Amino acid sequence: MTEPTHFDIAIIGSGSGNSIADSKFDNLKIALFEEHSPFGGTCLNVGCIPTKMFVYAAEVAQTIRDSAKYGIDSSIDRVRWTDIVDRVFGRIDPIAAGGKQYRQTGSPNVTLFSGHATFVGPRTIDTGTGSVITADQVVVAAGSRPIIPQQIRDSGVPFHTNDDVMRLTELPEHLVILGSGYIAAEFAHVFGALGSKVSIVARKDKLLRALDAEVSDRFTELAQKNWDVYLDSGEVEAISEGDRVGVEIPGGTKVLGDALLVAVGRVPNGDHVGADAGGIELDDEGRIVVDEFGRTTADGVFALGDVSSDYQLKHVANHEARTVAYNLLQNRWEDTSAFRAFDHRFVPAAVFTHPQIAEVGMTEAQARDAGLDITVKVQNYGDVAYGWAMEDQEGFCKVIAEKSTGRILGAHVIGAQAPTVIQPLIQAMSFGVSAQDMASGQYWIHPGLPEVVENALLGLDI
Repeated sequence: MTEPTHFDIAIIGSGSGNSIADSKFDNLKIALFEEHSPFGGTCLNVGCIPTKMFVYAAEVAQTIRDSAKYGIDSSIDRVRWTDIVDRVFGRIDPIAAGGKQYRQTGSPNVTLFSGHATFVGPRTIDTGTGSVITADQVVVAAGSRPIIPQQIRDSGVPFHTNDDVMRLTELPEHLVILGSGYIAAEFAHVFGALGSKVSIVARKDKLLRALDAEVSDRFTELAQKNWDVYLDSGEVEAISEGDRVGVEIPGGTKVLGDALLVAVGRVPNGDHVGADAGGIELDDEGRIVVDEFGRTTADGVFALGDVSSDYQLKHVANHEARTVAYNLLQNRWEDTSAFRAFDHRFVPAAVFTHPQIAEVGMTEAQARDAGLDITVKVQNYGDVAYGWAMEDQEGFCKVIAEKSTGRILGAHVIGAQAPTVIQPLIQAMSFGVSAQDMASGQYWIHPGLPEVVENALLGLDI
């Protein structure tokens, strides 16, 4: 029997895992696995980057539709869906192809395997291309995949996920979305603003339920004005009638359109890598179990990103990749004294829907449940000068702080440019700046939109 080819490091996944193999690793022999095409992982191809390019086009369309309140009469003559698709993937696809080409011909120390990687023993991997390799150290960065409820899968009704909905050949006249989380919310905005009728079917009583209750309530209220929303739908059945597809809600209500998008979340790919054979423990939700250094239960095997992290966020995966890369170079396992640990203290997140949403830290309910003595301030966009200019009646910034110290515990923003507006609060929390010092220790440009943050901080009862 031929001896397996041996590598210094094996990396499963070409998303954030691919970024590990930089110049610091040039003297090491690396195996890189990516079974999917295009190359480059979720964020580049079916996640953050393409979706936000679509979101920007949707924002332009929404601005035109809303222009009358500023005294500007305008209309949209036509949405050229295929041109929008071409603009997005005409940029992204060459980047993915270039990344693959670079790993095939431009990285002499990296061998790319375009097959499904499966552990068949400790640090021993079947490449899915007819060979087996071994490695001194392994990184599992295999990502996640869309959740497809079994009744949808078994129905035979055609459906889409975020993996393919952005490459539709035509803009659907009516899109039915099953789901109530961030993927559902973002695509509702994209397709709704670009001209589709949108129906959202949610299993529970409101949308974006994981967010602070005040934000979730506001968004659900606005969503019901913007789209056709069905709440408390429970477990639905996928149905089709002629060319129409959609779902039937218990009780007999049918929601049918031209296309069905299943957006009920994503599941980690921990169950797809032969974890048992590799000695890798999974938790009850299928995530690879890791410690603060990214180590799995298998000697010499690290994991990062969606396959192991509670946070399905690219910026978290990138942070974890940088941390794991540093720890790999220490070339040790039991002695962690020189290792770096993940820093998940203040992880922000955003939802690029309409209006945009961003959050960091505790919700108000979490802070109260923790028994903290808190003060809360909600500052409306419409109460600051730039909010007046925008005629904003929807957005707000909510800050939660500890009364005795002014320590900022959480921040939640719903409104225009929320991911940008919240950034000063992320900085304050990360560097330990109190609400008082953050508010009064610097100039806030007037009349800039960040004044909504300044006024929220000043309004806290500290």
